[in-house]
Amino acid sequence: MRLLQHEAVMLAREEEKKQDIQEIVNYRSTLIQAEKELSERPFSLVLVRQMHKELMCSVRGANREPGKFRDIQNWVGKPGTPIEQAIYVPPEPHLLQTYLEDLERYIQTDNSDVLIQSAIIHAQFEIIHPFIDGNGRIGRLLIPLFLFYKNRLKRPMFYLSEYMESNREEYYTKLSNVSSSKDWNSWIEFFLQAVKIHGKKNAERVELILDLYQDIRRRIRELTRTQYAAEIADELFNKPIFRSSDIQKRTHIPKQTLMPIIKQMTKEGILVTIKQAKGRNPAVMKFPELLAITEN
Repeated sequence: MRLLQHEAVMLAREEEKKQDIQEIVNYRSTLIQAEKELSERPFSLVLVRQMHKELMCSVRGANREPGKFRDIQNWVGKPGTPIEQAIYVPPEPHLLQTYLEDLERYIQTDNSDVLIQSAIIHAQFEIIHPFIDGNGRIGRLLIPLFLFYKNRLKRPMFYLSEYMESNREEYYTKLSNVSSSKDWNSWIEFFLQAVKIHGKKNAERVELILDLYQDIRRRIRELTRTQYAAEIADELFNKPIFRSSDIQKRTHIPKQTLMPIIKQMTKEGILVTIKQAKGRNPAVMKFPELLAITEN
């Protein structure tokens, strides 16, 4: 019995891990598609629905009308909590369209302070809570996408999720106070503090990544004596988790040249094998030094 219980727990953990990975994959593909859309047309509610549909594909909430604004009442609380005990009850469904259209107009408005505008947009979206599920994920995505839309970021790659998760109780309290007592100042102060701290962390990570890039090019060159050190380093930084065949396809380095180099890099610990090659399936590998910086 204990063995069966152990196996059940392990299977549940494995499934949870797969869900986490799928959410990351969805997050990335949603950002890429939204970035392309915003390069060609204004921010719109249509885009928000498209983002939600992509983000919720095959993950938690996938059965809760992805890509569609809700037509039922939802509420925020612990799982199974009735609406009478909810922490927060968003606007009724018949009010959504008006509120969302107001938000769309505000997003498209030029404001002298884009960071404050971003804080207001995120809060308003979370207050409206337009989807049955996944509002937090979409709301956090709106921050880098809006800054990209307003030409404050070259790419929509600025995430406040880490700070918000680390300060979850304060985050929810500040948002709740906006809704209950119109305390916008405290919320905006919290948001700007998140931007400041996370911006500083990002700058530190960028410095570490740049130093690692120079170092890894040197190490590959010295270890393998290959003329392809720059191309291989570029690919490791482009995709630090990869199939062994990926680098060959993207760089066009001859397979008979590349595979011994990968073998040497693995022996030296530059690369780590996650999954061994089997039959026609190539090995899955990772570049742990870069992952250690980005996942810190």
